[in-house]
Amino acid sequence: MTSVVPRSSVPQVASEQGETPSVPPRRMQLPGIDLIRAIAVLTVIYSHISYYLIDDLHTGWWLIDWVYAVFVNAIGLNQHLSFLGVAFFMVVTGFLLTGSATRQKPMQFMVNRIARLVPSLWLTLVVAIVLVRLGINSLFSGQPTITNGQALLSFVFGGFFLDHQAVVLGVTWTLLVQIFFYVYCISARRVLQTKPILVPLAGGLFSGAVLIAYHFLVHNPAEVPILFKVAGTLPAIFVGQIIYLAWTGIADWRWVVAATLVQVEVVRLASGWDAYGAGVEHYLWTMAVVSAVVLLLATHGGPLAQARVVKWLATRSYAIYLVHTLVLYRAYDMTVGFFGKTGAIVVFLVIAGLCSEALYRWVEVPCAKWITGRYRARTERIAARSIEPCLGTTNSSEKLAQSR
Repeated sequence: MTSVVPRSSVPQVASEQGETPSVPPRRMQLPGIDLIRAIAVLTVIYSHISYYLIDDLHTGWWLIDWVYAVFVNAIGLNQHLSFLGVAFFMVVTGFLLTGSATRQKPMQFMVNRIARLVPSLWLTLVVAIVLVRLGINSLFSGQPTITNGQALLSFVFGGFFLDHQAVVLGVTWTLLVQIFFYVYCISARRVLQTKPILVPLAGGLFSGAVLIAYHFLVHNPAEVPILFKVAGTLPAIFVGQIIYLAWTGIADWRWVVAATLVQVEVVRLASGWDAYGAGVEHYLWTMAVVSAVVLLLATHGGPLAQARVVKWLATRSYAIYLVHTLVLYRAYDMTVGFFGKTGAIVVFLVIAGLCSEALYRWVEVPCAKWITGRYRARTERIAARSIEPCLGTTNSSEKLAQSR
């Protein structure tokens, strides 16, 4: 069960830097976060299925027709539910990790993030590169194959920054948004502890400045520059941060409104300039829907939020996110002739689920435990060595006193 720290009735506790951020004894429970994560990952999977069947294969599916009628026509979301799942993940990231970035030491915060994200990412990239080299999968950026140099760059997201992008795993661009947020939070940690609302406010202004600079200075009609796309997506993560600051009562409501209006304006610019790419026409409305759902469901602890399948989807959401596009296209192509569209998609879901379970159980969890355990042991050794000289001095003084 996830919790967020509220600020009301708070004693002041000094941190290791000497600041006095508010650290309350009581924690606010958020049992609905798993449900939100489950919705997010299902939305992402649906989006890629819809893109593939409609845009690539020029066919359809009964579920796509139903989703289009309800969520696109009636509610007004994007075709394929584009950006919806990404927005959920971003808002939840800003909502949950702002408190962690404030309370944890910068190195501990980054080690925790790296421990969870990097091992699974790198293993998935290795698999993706092998599948491309074997001719089973193709690059997400359109080239027929990938060079050794491009393959190595993929491990540090370098393929996104090439003149002709070489992207072996397309979904990883969202990690760039999260990494920027992590680095930004720990860089502005002192501000986050003293004047926290300035962090999303300044972050929104920075995103807007990047969008304006790219729009007027960079001319590349063939593709959306990755930094343009990242800047257009950052407001989603800052909205999550603003929700956290407002929810916990840390920020004054007037500043909350001001910071929110900045994000709205950045989203409006991003929408007008197609920062997210073609097909995302209802960017601002999608952000409003996502924010409302997060606010409504975060504290929802009903039977659905506690269901096993919801818990499984939530805990495996990162693994599913990495794996599903590697499996989808070939699994569907190889089985649709035998099982039909629905059967082929069921086969894809089963294979993706098994692969995600393996990645989570044998890579994500043990690697995270090993890395964080090593870091904890190292910090404890350093702390022990710093205490030993003091203990040695005390013992020597005691012996001298006894001899006298």
